[in-house]
Amino acid sequence: MTTISQHGRQTAYDVADRGGAGPPICFVHGSGGSRDVWRAQRRLADRYPIVTLDLSGHGESADIDARAGYPTLSAYADDVLAVTDATNARVLVGNSLGGAVVQHALLEREVDVDAAVLTGTGARLGVLADLLEWLENDFERAVEFLHEPGRLFYDPDPELRAHSMDAMYDCGRAVTQRDFLTCHRFDVRDEVSAIDVPVLALYGEHDRLTPPSFHEFFAAEIDDAALGELEGAAHLAMLERPAAFNDAIADFLDDVLDHD
Repeated sequence: MTTISQHGRQTAYDVADRGGAGPPICFVHGSGGSRDVWRAQRRLADRYPIVTLDLSGHGESADIDARAGYPTLSAYADDVLAVTDATNARVLVGNSLGGAVVQHALLEREVDVDAAVLTGTGARLGVLADLLEWLENDFERAVEFLHEPGRLFYDPDPELRAHSMDAMYDCGRAVTQRDFLTCHRFDVRDEVSAIDVPVLALYGEHDRLTPPSFHEFFAAEIDDAALGELEGAAHLAMLERPAAFNDAIADFLDDVLDHD
């Protein structure tokens, strides 16, 4: 693990590099998560240096004092840009809330990247009222709800499900609630067409949190966007179908980037 100091706080990140000739890829996790969610993507490190970070208040990164919504989203974008600057990352991959952070960076910041992958996310990320209430008053029920079939996972093995639940409990109620409230207030449907880098909108076929239609919207609105489906997966397809997920990213980058 490496840390970088930015805006008075420490941001933790890892780099896996096995000498790949491709550009570094920075992966951004979602609500209540950490860089550990991308552990299977390190298998791509023989082709691309793989950068994974903990957003503020997650994993081993220092927290922020920010209201849910735009202030939190902006702070998370600061985390990502500090890490991309330090690692020369040229591709951004964002899942769920991480996808919102990537969109924010592409639309509102002077970020110089070659491509992006938006997976399990949307240009609007409204959250069910019941889930918001449970996040406030019954965190255990919220975590159980998110880990029911068709939400974070389609049909995970018990060990994977238990590990994911433990990770969310480790993140804690306050940060997880802030994340979901930030998602709930996120809406760039009128702006997303301004994204001007190649984008892969990649989704799990059984994802009920950010369904295929959310990704079809990206494909329709962004000029240089491709659409990809991962069978037998839901919201966290990078964990549930890691080989297919990695292949989709590699195929996309082979199509849109010049490695010469």
